[in-house]
Amino acid sequence: MKLKGKNIAILATNGFEASELFSPLDAVKKEGAEVHIISESLGEIKSWEDGNWGKTINVDKTLQDANESDYHTVILPGGVINPDTLRANDKALSFIQAFFKSGKPVAAICHAPWLLISAGVIENREVTSYHTIKDDVINAGAKWVDQEVVVDSGLTTSRNPNDLPAFIEKVIEELCEGKHEDQVVNA
Repeated sequence: MKLKGKNIAILATNGFEASELFSPLDAVKKEGAEVHIISESLGEIKSWEDGNWGKTINVDKTLQDANESDYHTVILPGGVINPDTLRANDKALSFIQAFFKSGKPVAAICHAPWLLISAGVIENREVTSYHTIKDDVINAGAKWVDQEVVVDSGLTTSRNPNDLPAFIEKVIEELCEGKHEDQVVNA
């Protein structure tokens, strides 16, 4: 129960990669964390799995009602549709920026670094991502590396669902460490 008393936000919308939300969700809950699914509207959001719509999950809070100060970290699952939709939502970007401003850990996997790019928090960071957005990450001013998990001052990134065991381990580790002095908005 390493995470007892910790509150975690998972920011997602329709089209999230199923394993990249459900695997971290199950792991942090098993460690005692309270987890809220944050999205654009209440109801259910659908995963994307094996080229089709997959399992759904209930949204706990809307971006309108969610406040970074209620959470110890935010997890950003990938998929292509999910981060591409959320990166056009100013409330989603402000929510992410707030975690950096307060020095709290942030975790992003697969295509989720698109959200970090649009939030303006990736510059001068060492990160990884799904290989097809490598150029986007580099063009945003980050140093891209091809590793299963990369941690840079509280920012944890991974490439794809195959990296989930290492990603989850680091998410839990960073959450146990707490705030990071260097985890700030670079803009």
